[in-house]
Amino acid sequence: MRVLGLIPVRGGSQRLPGKNLAQIRGRSLTRIALETALACRRLDGVVLSSDDPAILAEADGLAGVMALRRPPELSTAAALAYDVVVHVLREAGEYEAVALIQATSPFTAPEDIDGTIELVERTGAGSAVSVMQVPSEINPYAMKRLDAEARLAPLIGDHGERPARDLPPLYVRNGSVYVSRAATIEDGTLLSGDVRGYVMPRERSLDVNEAQDLAFARFLADQKP
Repeated sequence: MRVLGLIPVRGGSQRLPGKNLAQIRGRSLTRIALETALACRRLDGVVLSSDDPAILAEADGLAGVMALRRPPELSTAAALAYDVVVHVLREAGEYEAVALIQATSPFTAPEDIDGTIELVERTGAGSAVSVMQVPSEINPYAMKRLDAEARLAPLIGDHGERPARDLPPLYVRNGSVYVSRAATIEDGTLLSGDVRGYVMPRERSLDVNEAQDLAFARFLADQKP
């Protein structure tokens, strides 16, 4: 399966201005994502899509990366990821699938991208996304409702005093990797009706959206040798 790696990076960021050029240990979030994509075994091409010349310049010196200027209508906060993917596929050539790699997930590993791609290929599904297990403290099966009389009641069913390790495992998309076949995109949707989940560990699932996320990412990176 011929797969295009797409790193969609818009210049504007409302919650954390300049987010995608923010650095962690001397590399911008965009550059980290590009170098991670280039280290993958399963990608046959890599495209950086942006409206911002400074972001597109992050691809300078990286062989195998196509820096693609995004048109104005795809550069607003209201622009849909689906339309960005359609634009890139139209410009980049023939591919059987596309892997969206989010620059805001700086700890995504090449094996996470390859694993998500292989999940689509192995299962025959139209799409797969990266997920992480919901931490036990916010597992809905452990949550309680509080009524007007301060009385606690289970949110979902009655699991008594079962320890967190015995609660049903639940998963949430971590925003790192999205893979879809070209046929899914041609059907007019970013994700197919049959979506599989590739489980990533919590320590690689950090999503940088606000200043405190960036500070935590820098702290975690500094702990690594």
